[in-house]
Amino acid sequence: MSTADSVSSSVLLGRHGAVPAQGLDAGVAAHYGDPVPEQRALARGRAVVDQSQRGVVTVSGPDRLSWLTTLSSQVLTSLEPGRSTEALFLSVQGRVEYAPHVVDDGTTTWLITEAGETSGLTDWLTSMRFALRVDVQDVSSQWAVLAAAQDLSARIPALLPDRSGPAVGPAWQDPWPGIAVGGHGYAAEQDHPGSARTWFEHLVPRDVLEPVVEALEREGFQLAGSWAAEALRIESWRPRWGADTDEKTIPHELDWMRTAVHLSKGCYRGQETVARVHNLGHPPRRLTFLDLDGSQHTLPEAGAAVELSGRVVGRVTAAQLHHEAGPIALAVLKRSVDPEAVLTVREMPHAVDQEESDGSAPAAEQWAASQTVVVPPEAGSVVGRAGGLMRGPRGGGMRI
Repeated sequence: MSTADSVSSSVLLGRHGAVPAQGLDAGVAAHYGDPVPEQRALARGRAVVDQSQRGVVTVSGPDRLSWLTTLSSQVLTSLEPGRSTEALFLSVQGRVEYAPHVVDDGTTTWLITEAGETSGLTDWLTSMRFALRVDVQDVSSQWAVLAAAQDLSARIPALLPDRSGPAVGPAWQDPWPGIAVGGHGYAAEQDHPGSARTWFEHLVPRDVLEPVVEALEREGFQLAGSWAAEALRIESWRPRWGADTDEKTIPHELDWMRTAVHLSKGCYRGQETVARVHNLGHPPRRLTFLDLDGSQHTLPEAGAAVELSGRVVGRVTAAQLHHEAGPIALAVLKRSVDPEAVLTVREMPHAVDQEESDGSAPAAEQWAASQTVVVPPEAGSVVGRAGGLMRGPRGGGMRI
């Protein structure tokens, strides 16, 4: 579950109380001194999140949308200016390599990426241009991402200081958890927790990020850190590249078929695996939501083992303290794990040479965890079932 090799620090890390984030969000603040109030403000639409650690790649040229369609899991040829979607770029084996957020402004397609995928995606797209009329640019040094639970795209341009240079870019609106045209949901649609979450990622010229945030603060907004954004994401069962993915991830395991895969589009790299698992097989692993025992007053780190009867059956991918739900996590488990089983999350101490007062090694920290099914064990194998390939969502999603 990779991160960028090097990340430049955001100018907003200089704010009083800012605590630097680690891992995928290195380079921005985890919080600014009050993580739970920050999260509440974010959920109410009264906070913004500095996501300037993210990458931004642009694809311009008249062939850009048809070209990206041939390479990705998504149909982008009819993407209208200002409309948002997401796409996956897969390996030949159907494993997720890149998962950019996609929005087009009529002349340029903007790909918002995690820091760790920006360089690889840029290089790979550049290598695939051939004679087509496309131009690929990594513009991360020029553009920053500012996220919020409401659309600020009409408000931000008026906040820009007098300057020469580009105005704001388009805003990406998260399509999760809606089922896109050609998509398919494995988690239950009814009462999906993601339905209550709205999320917008605004492209702001990097050199005016701080003045824009200061202007928003004068209008009653506040800064929230990456912990707040992660808590809302986890509670919504929303997959994230580099957090919930690893080198073996296929889209079905994370319920990414609903927003990022068009099951009726033409040939693309990895399509055979996507179709075979969806129609005839089952994904070998499945995303699940965990309610964690809160008596520990701590959280497991990403990568902590998930155990059933002493046997490792999966790994935690992300965990946070939610302002209403308490300690929560996402985990990827083996498909065979009983959805009704109460699990144990176990984390070994970092300092293996640390000793207790009696000279023994420190005990592993553990949490009891109850499951909410996101991707059910029976996901896939839709051929022969009622409704066939494009039948509606089914199964899972029930807290047990």
